[in-house]
Amino acid sequence: MDEIVLSSFLSVIFEKLASAAFETLAPYFETDYDIEKLKRSSLQIQSLLADASQKETTNQFVKRWLNDLRHLAYDVEDVLDELATDAIHRERTDQPETHTSKVRKLFPNPFSKHSSYSRTMKDKIDVITTKLQELLEEKDALGLVVIEERRSTNVNRRLQTSMVHESSIFGRRAEKEALVHKLLRDEPCGQNFSIVPIVGMGGVGKTTLARLVYGEPEVTEHFKLKAWVCVSDEFDSFGISKVIFQSVTRETTEFKDLNLLQEALRDHLREKRLLLVLDDVWSESCQDWDTLVGPFYACAPGSKIIMTTRKDQLLKKLGYGNLGRLRTLSHDDALSLLALHALGVSNFDSHLSLKPHGVGIVKKCDGLPLALKAVGRLLSTRIDEEGYWKKVLDSEIWRLSVEGKIVPALILSYHDLPAHLKQLFAYCSLFPKDCLFDKVDVVRLWMAEGFLQQSTPSDSNKECLGHEYFDELLSRSFFQHAPNNESLFVMHDLMNDLAKSVAGEFFLRLENINMEEALEKYRHMSFVCEEYVAYKKFEAFKGAKSLRTFMAVSAGVVGQRYFYLSNKILVDLLPELPLLRVLCLSGSQISEVPESVGKLRHLRYLNLSRTRIEQLPENVSNLYNLETLILCGCCSLTKLPQNFLKLNNLQHLDIRDTPNLQQLPLGIGELKCLQTLTKFIIRGEIGFEITKLKDLKNLCGEFSIKGLDKVHNAMEARDANFSQKRLNEFTVVWSAASANEMLAKEVLNELRPSNDYLKQLNIVLYGGLEFPNWVGDPSFQRLKHVSIRNCKKCTSLPPLGQLPSLKKLFIEGLDGVKVVGLELLGTGSAFLSLETLHIINMGGLDKWSTNSGVVFPLLQELHIEDCHNLVEVTFNVLPSLNVLKLYKCPNLVEVSVEALPLLNVLQIHRCDSGVVRRLVEITSVVTEFRIEDISGLDDVVWRGVIKYLGTIEKLSVENCNELRYLWESEAAASKVLVNLNQLKVRSCGNLVSLGEKEGGGGG
Repeated sequence: MDEIVLSSFLSVIFEKLASAAFETLAPYFETDYDIEKLKRSSLQIQSLLADASQKETTNQFVKRWLNDLRHLAYDVEDVLDELATDAIHRERTDQPETHTSKVRKLFPNPFSKHSSYSRTMKDKIDVITTKLQELLEEKDALGLVVIEERRSTNVNRRLQTSMVHESSIFGRRAEKEALVHKLLRDEPCGQNFSIVPIVGMGGVGKTTLARLVYGEPEVTEHFKLKAWVCVSDEFDSFGISKVIFQSVTRETTEFKDLNLLQEALRDHLREKRLLLVLDDVWSESCQDWDTLVGPFYACAPGSKIIMTTRKDQLLKKLGYGNLGRLRTLSHDDALSLLALHALGVSNFDSHLSLKPHGVGIVKKCDGLPLALKAVGRLLSTRIDEEGYWKKVLDSEIWRLSVEGKIVPALILSYHDLPAHLKQLFAYCSLFPKDCLFDKVDVVRLWMAEGFLQQSTPSDSNKECLGHEYFDELLSRSFFQHAPNNESLFVMHDLMNDLAKSVAGEFFLRLENINMEEALEKYRHMSFVCEEYVAYKKFEAFKGAKSLRTFMAVSAGVVGQRYFYLSNKILVDLLPELPLLRVLCLSGSQISEVPESVGKLRHLRYLNLSRTRIEQLPENVSNLYNLETLILCGCCSLTKLPQNFLKLNNLQHLDIRDTPNLQQLPLGIGELKCLQTLTKFIIRGEIGFEITKLKDLKNLCGEFSIKGLDKVHNAMEARDANFSQKRLNEFTVVWSAASANEMLAKEVLNELRPSNDYLKQLNIVLYGGLEFPNWVGDPSFQRLKHVSIRNCKKCTSLPPLGQLPSLKKLFIEGLDGVKVVGLELLGTGSAFLSLETLHIINMGGLDKWSTNSGVVFPLLQELHIEDCHNLVEVTFNVLPSLNVLKLYKCPNLVEVSVEALPLLNVLQIHRCDSGVVRRLVEITSVVTEFRIEDISGLDDVVWRGVIKYLGTIEKLSVENCNELRYLWESEAAASKVLVNLNQLKVRSCGNLVSLGEKEGGGGG
């Protein structure tokens, strides 16, 4: 399959061409008739797109015609962009106006017909006009006509039924049991029926799972009536109601009116418990849903509707949150499923030579049942041909299988996408398999490429639109949350293959930089990073003069891979790529940026993050179209171009983790479009003042402000107007402790951000004695992460316990705080959401007492370190605590906690032995126990400790010089340490022996 995303892109470009013809192109046409002719040709081409899109899959000549058309559309957009950029350039260089018409105002100095620029542009437009006319003349030979575009449907999908052979299902026992439990359970509900969702990507087995429970005997017995309807992509309330009526009545009565049908259905459902399966729901309309479910209110309580869907928007609208997605199969279950469909049995016991190839194929399918069945059926014709199995394994059959419609679910998902989403999905073919990508970054790439054309003129609205599009692709399972990192995303391998198969001749991902392929036709290219990239491997790129995207990518976690790129490559290559809109060299170990970058007039997105550059060329300020500049992680960067003011379109400047960049260029506060400015450095009278932030009204996202000790009065901070900025991560840093504690507090008070957006707050080197009231204010309902560090003068903590969503709290270096108690908790229950608490380097702290009421009910990790004067710590029950670490608290003698029922990891370093004894007495499930440099821990105390370690699996003892024996006999050890499998003993100078069990656990 090689469907090229067309209608959205072409429509936008040719609409732009038609509307811009009079204003933008007028100086390059001889007569108005020529302009009208171009306009008519553009509109005629648009009218043929629907028919061409349907015919291209079976007609190679139509496919070629569409490809030529899209290449022409790219050329049109390049010319229009060139003209617009020239207009900006002439405006910036203050060339005088010589015309008074609307056209002449747009082009203050249109060059004479004999100028080289004018001749060049006229030649380009003549070529476009000629090509457009030639393509239009081909329509009759290709049989293209004007038709109304219809949404495609999948007739075969509607033939799905509730029948299933359970013996052919693997790995769904737990899911089945959980689903059956939900169906049989009577739960409180405001209506007589409730929805039981099954959400997941295409081909993962949603329908199969629904079939399993639908036919379960106890389910059949529980429900008086059952009905199964395959809804598919068109939500037809009349058709669905008709199928339900026929299922529950076994009648074929014909109804011509939906109202009469639903009345009859309601009467039959009255006071009867119903199980309804709505399989493969695509609709997002609450109105459709409300129309359908009217009769179900008459059902008996406990009626259930199983809904299988790839899209979760409707469920969310109906109030169903925290929707878990059906997972792919485990490796063993996937192998059994492949064997069943390839060999007819559930294992490879009789075909051992094929098993290694089967294992490899299973890994490639990544547990997707539909793909496993498809490939299994393909292999079933060659059971005894090991060579064929190896060929399938090595041939990337997964991509070919999509093209051959072996995975129809994924193709159906793709066909259902609106045209604009198809293009955005195809763009993601530039990412290699297992590449973890950031939502915000992908949206900015789409914006730079001009793919977010359907928005209002506001650029901020473009990004909002991009986020909506991304969420739509996520909800349809084209993207997935990355494992163990909800902030990043990944494409399933089969989705990645699908993206690559629809990318056509416009998007190319170079896996091994194979230069044998002709590159001149491609518009967007990425190359997968190798550690060292040789010059000769990029020579062929010089022919790709139409390239818009040149992007370094890598698999795995973003920001963890570097590569070495010869500077000569960039010096020679970039001048050959004049149409670049996206240039990403993130992670390349280059030390300088060629001057030619400043001549890439179309550039919208420049990513030089994690490089070794020290500065940018001054002519980067000539990139009038630049929207995104990413320099995070450039540890050697010392300065930015002084003419930054010229970058009027700049919206995002990411300069996180640039420790040597200590001054921003003057004028940056006048960039009114700026939304992202991750670091702002106050330099007082010789540089930036905080008041310069007043006009940056669109600032949002992550923001760090440094040098607050240079703010002279609180009014300056108020003028910056932080309460009106949409910041979700806010870091405030004083360069040194302020001599005026009251001024520091007043300044911090005026820095209060909007409570509607803030998710993370970091306060560093604050010089006040106490915090203003807004720090800890419960109105910050989204605030999840707070860090307060090195505020040496503070004598008390703010009431952070009242923040309703706070999950992580880090307090470090507050030497002036001596006692922590109720002032941290606030009034009533406290820290109801907190999961992680770190108390570090609190030199003056001697008592921590937070044992009032319900406190820390969800706390999972507690870390107290370098509190040398700390004597006493008191908590109530910590019911969720899993990890407790006490480091370098030599005076700590009393730890009072009522219970630690879930404590799994206990680590104590340089504390009193009484603390160790007390803590092990109140734990019962510790599996990892580490102690180091414990004073007073002799053999007597140790015997009192060891008897509580019955669940220990890992034991580490270091620098405990008063110990002579770990256990007295093997019998004693075996009786207590029954689960021990890892023992580490180090630097215990007086240890005579581990005991008779010595060597049994290692060490």
